Amino acid sequence: MALLNPAGAAAATPDSGAGHGPRVLLSAREDQLDSTLALARVAAHLGDLRPTGWSEREPPPVAALVCDDTAATERLLTLGVPVVHLRSGPPDPTAGEAPPGRALVRVHRPGWLPEPGPPVRGAPPTGVLAPRRTRRSPSRSGTLVLLSLWRVPEAEAGAFASGALRELVSAALHRTGSCTVVADTALGLVRSALAEHPGVRVLRAAEADPDALHADAAVFLASPVLGALALAQARRAPLALLPPLGPVQRALAGQLDQVLPLPSADDPDDPGLWSPPSAAGPWHLLDPALDDLRGAQRVARTLRQLALAPL
Repeated sequence: MALLNPAGAAAATPDSGAGHGPRVLLSAREDQLDSTLALARVAAHLGDLRPTGWSEREPPPVAALVCDDTAATERLLTLGVPVVHLRSGPPDPTAGEAPPGRALVRVHRPGWLPEPGPPVRGAPPTGVLAPRRTRRSPSRSGTLVLLSLWRVPEAEAGAFASGALRELVSAALHRTGSCTVVADTALGLVRSALAEHPGVRVLRAAEADPDALHADAAVFLASPVLGALALAQARRAPLALLPPLGPVQRALAGQLDQVLPLPSADDPDDPGLWSPPSAAGPWHLLDPALDDLRGAQRVARTLRQLALAPL
């Protein structure tokens, strides 16, 4: 077997800072922003575990963390590899995917976010998956746009990219001097829509470090996705939400409206969008007792336990 994951999934590879303990495979959907953000944040807490990609020249890993990719999880389970399956929020109502039956399932969900329905048995929520480093650069500048087009209908994505996104990027370049757009999928569409703005950088989420980019950015605009919320909450940073695209983002935006008054990035001519307050914004409204921001540590601990004492 030369390839672990089906198309659309990315596996982490070892780096020079990896541990020397048991080998664990890390995998995420590279076309889903929440999936890649979740994997990176959990991977930062693995300690001595040694992240690896699949290789036929080595024995199978002792355990695996798979973010959102049900097919990859099922394939690993068939090979006898125990899996922690991390799902980003509730399942897409249009996808029809069932949770993998023999994996340890965890659901990436902040403790302060209202449940859209009854909790799924056997799938405890993680709480906020915060970035490991919460400090921001004192000399930050420019605008960061985190854009998720995962499972957004092509016509809707195209209309947004050529309309609202183009106008926001133009205003960001004018108001803040620079703009970086990090998108999970449909990169060709985004680059084509922004071609008239040569000063903007368009990066693929699976190959970028959005958490580090955010630390250096003065203005933060993002799709309503869990990973972006966690980033702003953990750093007590201003965040303006892009219009929700697709059913998953609209569902999350509706839940957010019940508890958190986040501004919308729907008017590029609004000067307040480009000069956000230095204060924490609305994050102080959340009850700190509802979430300790340690979701990534908890998932890493579960993976470590599975690697050291497999079921």
